[in-house]
Amino acid sequence: MKKTLLSIAVAFGLSFGGSAAIAAGEGGKVENIKFSFDGPFGKFDQNQLQRGLQVYTEVCAACHGLRQVAFRNLSDAGGPGYNEDQVKAYAAENFEVFDAELDDFREAKPADKFPANDGVGAPDLSMMAKARAGFHGPAGLGINQLMYGIGGPEYIVALLTGYTGEEKTQAGVTLYENTAFPGGWISMAPPIDDELVEYADGHANDTYHISEDVAAFLMWTAEPKLMARKQLGFVSVLMLGLLAVLLWLTNKKIWAPIKRKD
Repeated sequence: MKKTLLSIAVAFGLSFGGSAAIAAGEGGKVENIKFSFDGPFGKFDQNQLQRGLQVYTEVCAACHGLRQVAFRNLSDAGGPGYNEDQVKAYAAENFEVFDAELDDFREAKPADKFPANDGVGAPDLSMMAKARAGFHGPAGLGINQLMYGIGGPEYIVALLTGYTGEEKTQAGVTLYENTAFPGGWISMAPPIDDELVEYADGHANDTYHISEDVAAFLMWTAEPKLMARKQLGFVSVLMLGLLAVLLWLTNKKIWAPIKRKD
């Protein structure tokens, strides 16, 4: 029993005391960020998702696709909160998709998915927030992910804010030093800068806050049903707890006569 308790204490110590080191790993330094959707009762901030969508549209879409997400999802519950008319206008104004029947490009419609962008070989961002998990914790326990979140959005923020300003050329390719990227050097030039976008709600638009907003939006694209999954999990835990109490009471009643005889 003492060994078990000691192991648990060590595990928690590693989780809480060494989160930054665990998150860093081979990929560099990734700090925890308190996003609104973290924790068992967290939820997406609708305004932040709208700002993140703006950043993706004005900055990221030039190189990165979002092919797993349909425009109509922007009106889903728990998402950016646009109505059908707003989604229709957004899709038509910002994107074109190839229509096989027309054998030509046309304005995007709500039923279409965000187009892929393979022109420069940049990765698709649909699942980036889950593909780049950062907080693992002690092997097999998942304590860090429970307390701090999966770590993907934090990785995105760390990457976008991790440029040092140093550059080098290797095999004819310009590389940029980045404290969060594995190996320390990345071929993507710094995409975010202070006041690069202008928010209609007047929110801070420095590099860090812009990075936070787009990271939150990318977390939503990777897990659009996150709120529904959390609600289902909470209800399931309540039902299991109630069932456990009923089973304990039933067991106590069944064995009560035998125990009284003893």
